[in-house]
Amino acid sequence: MANPVYGKKAAQSRNAEKIPDSLWVLVIGFILFLVWAPFQVGLFNGQQVDFEKPLYISAIIGSLMVIVWAAIYYKRFKLEDQRDLLALAVLLLPLTYFLSLFVASSHYMAVNMLLIQCMYAALFIVSLYLLRQKQVNGIIQTAILTVAYLTVWFGLMNWLGAWNVAGGVVGWFSNTVKAGKYLDAVMTDSNGLRLTSIFQYANTYAAFLMAFLFVAVFALIRAKKWYGTVTHGFMLVPIIVSLLLTLSRGGLVMLPVVFVLLLLFQKPSRQILWIIHLIVAAVVSLAVINKVTSIGERLAAVPDASAAVEGWAWLLIASAITAAISWAVQRFAAPWLDKRLEGWSTRKLSNLWLPIGATVLVAIAAFLLIGTSVRSILPANIETRLENINFQQHSVLERFTFYKDAVKVAKDYPILGAGGGGWAALYEKYQNNPYTSRQAHNFFLQYLIEVGILGFIVFMGFILFVFYKYIKGYIRNKDQDDFNNGFFYLIIALSILLHSVLDFNMSYAFMGLLVFIGLAGMAEAMDRKPLSNKWTASGLRFGYLAVVCIAAIAVFFVSIRNISSANAAAEAKAVVQISTSYEEIKTPLAKALKNRPGHPESVILLASLDNQVYKQTKNEQFAAESLAVLQRGLKDEPNNKQMQQQLITLYDLQGKSEESYAVYRDNAGKYIWDIEWYEPLITRSFNLGNAAYQQKDTTKEQQYFQTGLAAYEHVVDGVAFLKTLPPGQLQGRPFSVTPLIALSAGKMQLMTGKTAEAATTFKQGLTEDFSDATNKEVARNYLAALQKQGQQDQAVYDKLIQSDASEKAKIDEIAATQY
Repeated sequence: MANPVYGKKAAQSRNAEKIPDSLWVLVIGFILFLVWAPFQVGLFNGQQVDFEKPLYISAIIGSLMVIVWAAIYYKRFKLEDQRDLLALAVLLLPLTYFLSLFVASSHYMAVNMLLIQCMYAALFIVSLYLLRQKQVNGIIQTAILTVAYLTVWFGLMNWLGAWNVAGGVVGWFSNTVKAGKYLDAVMTDSNGLRLTSIFQYANTYAAFLMAFLFVAVFALIRAKKWYGTVTHGFMLVPIIVSLLLTLSRGGLVMLPVVFVLLLLFQKPSRQILWIIHLIVAAVVSLAVINKVTSIGERLAAVPDASAAVEGWAWLLIASAITAAISWAVQRFAAPWLDKRLEGWSTRKLSNLWLPIGATVLVAIAAFLLIGTSVRSILPANIETRLENINFQQHSVLERFTFYKDAVKVAKDYPILGAGGGGWAALYEKYQNNPYTSRQAHNFFLQYLIEVGILGFIVFMGFILFVFYKYIKGYIRNKDQDDFNNGFFYLIIALSILLHSVLDFNMSYAFMGLLVFIGLAGMAEAMDRKPLSNKWTASGLRFGYLAVVCIAAIAVFFVSIRNISSANAAAEAKAVVQISTSYEEIKTPLAKALKNRPGHPESVILLASLDNQVYKQTKNEQFAAESLAVLQRGLKDEPNNKQMQQQLITLYDLQGKSEESYAVYRDNAGKYIWDIEWYEPLITRSFNLGNAAYQQKDTTKEQQYFQTGLAAYEHVVDGVAFLKTLPPGQLQGRPFSVTPLIALSAGKMQLMTGKTAEAATTFKQGLTEDFSDATNKEVARNYLAALQKQGQQDQAVYDKLIQSDASEKAKIDEIAATQY
């Protein structure tokens, strides 16, 4: 086997080096993983139970790859330069997640995120050394581009009526294909149809497309063969059309930002080529976007083979035209530009003029498309999205709210963070208004929440060092092939990370993989400053390999255990659909909980099952098991609302009203905008307080009423605050003084001598439906409270008496009651 090359001679000797036979195993495995990953871990990270198994499989693959890498490289591995040091430094990233595990708000999500970080670290290490082989570097670049291009065509197949073909191609290995169709490859929301391809989320797909649009342009200009130029040129229109079909405003906003930044790295002749190719592709894409959009919308409603053929014809012809122009530009214009601008390229700051000009052009284009009627050349749905780009638009206001709330969480978990999935577990406790978002829509803030200041400094230090060292070397050596290889990876990492300031792209494990491979590609090409002799000691390097292998083995076995648990949980869910047998359902659940006693879905399902059986049989054995399962689950998942609700259900079935009330009371601070939590808390406070009043237990009566009225004031204050939200910001979930809240709170006020306040409270809960029993009771108490003060609301009184004449006596009875 040929020796891997390190140190100062790497650049010269590895160019002619052949790939060792043993390395092909790792290369092929790496490429197969790249092909498999988009359809498995293109979905959410460790925050959703339905997607956990592919993540564990990915962690296993990552651990196996790093073990194979260690077996191949262990005799020649040395910590010789700063690139090798990064292989050591990357281990600090999963280490910070391991530390946060001890203070995690959700043990389940924290373990999942730890495994994901281990997978990222493993892929970084393997990539860092694989990419040192020039031939392997080229193969991996080709594989990444191939996967990206296939992802684009996969999305367009779903848009242009070939969803059955797309689903059939990936259905045999993807669990996201149902009835032959990939779920939500084209999704519908309030904006209409949006293309998402494998991601099922349009904004993340837009980030992916933005990255590979620029990679395609870079590859086009760099291609040495005509078929490479034509292939990459052909893909420009499908990528731009797909980007427009996502309707992602964030993608359109970040696109010019990333474009201008990338131009800064190019010499003037290359800058002009970038601009020419993108302008040509954009103009051709705009020429066909109306047709492709309308045909896709028609096909989503009614299958139409002729329309599908027409749509494909428009797209393919436009792509072919762009490919031909791209080839012509590269064949004739590129050499001429290089020759004419050779002298200009040597001038100081010469690479700044075109980016500055591009910024001005982008600003003008943005003004025309956003602030004038020029946007009418676009399809109506895209025009509407552009029209709504402003800082008062609801999605912008909501993101600013997320960011402010994220800072609140970070302040309470400053050092080690709240563990993986910390935002998802805690956001309801800190949210400004009742929105629903298990993602903070900012990767960096979410990372800060999860690992605290310590982990955030480690992460930012790591990525900034890689970018700094690569960019510094690139500026000095931009014409060297090694640094051009690195620029391929910089485009990917920079594009995704910048867009992640606005969205949760990195919550998709596949996007995270691309970023860490991108970081490795830059690290491989950066300046190779040698390390001091102390780093080359055999004990240190063998110790490193031992730590890496031990960690990989641990990840392997933990992931195997978790897969077993996930399989058992999935089996239980399947059995529930076809069987009512307690033992048949419980058996896989018990297996799932044996390995992971805090597995949320299994805990909830088994507790629900035990509660149902207990309700039917009153056998305390089932109640005891339900309680034990829930208490153990809540130990790991103290913020899991569904577990809390199952515990309340159990206590209610047992007649333990005070215990169920205590669950509502003690956890109210975790769900501050959940009216479905506060309504039962307030009504139960009244019921228990009223029972204590009947028993003449003044102390308990006051305790219950104080809690209930404090919860009521929380709701009133919340309703008042929601009225102060900016006009463009959506409130989120319903939050108001419901009739039941008004009835219970008003009664508590009435019984504590606050008659005027009670009347006001009752009035808030009134509705127009006097056939409703609750509304009748609210009206009855409202009128009685007024009568106590010598007042009357004749309109309400007439409606109530008209609906039921017996209400007059009931009103008088309440009004005469002395508390």
